[in-house]
Amino acid sequence: MKPKKIPMRMCVGCREMKEKRELIRIVRTPEGDAVLDPTGKKSGRGAYVCRRAECLQRAIRQRQLERQLEITLTPEITEALTAEMERLNADGSDPE
Repeated sequence: MKPKKIPMRMCVGCREMKEKRELIRIVRTPEGDAVLDPTGKKSGRGAYVCRRAECLQRAIRQRQLERQLEITLTPEITEALTAEMERLNADGSDPE
């Protein structure tokens, strides 16, 4: 039997290729916001970051998220993404 292919994605923070399930998807909503999508099932343009807060901060600081999502990140969106990432890391929740 052929081994099952593991989907790989690149973190926009550290630029490392990792298994898709190890990363968190950030989605651009139709309203122009960006939200974390821990389930990875929301529709829309997305980008992936590691579950570490440093990768999210680096992606924001280097404007990688803006380039990948094709939006301008406002301070409110940035703050909301950071707070959501901290909440997910504090919960230690794994969506799968």
